[in-house]
Amino acid sequence: MDISRDEQRVLHLLAQGGVIRADKNDKGKIVGVTCVNRDGFVLTGFSLSLFRKLKRRDTVASQGGGPYRITRRGLELVRSEVDNR
Repeated sequence: MDISRDEQRVLHLLAQGGVIRADKNDKGKIVGVTCVNRDGFVLTGFSLSLFRKLKRRDTVASQGGGPYRITRRGLELVRSEVDNR
């Protein structure tokens, strides 16, 4: 399965220890997302539609109401790069 360049960028960030924080409304529906790397910097250009694509492909998941992290499926899809740790 091919994934877009933007999806690759997010998955690399998550593979290195980043998280996706979801903002929810009163009913519990996700209305906004923020992608943060392990150093605390925010990834610009990360949108709700990109988050939904990643979630639909089962590359990110949340456990126990925590932030979204990369799944095993996401690790399989991400292409290796020199700077991955």
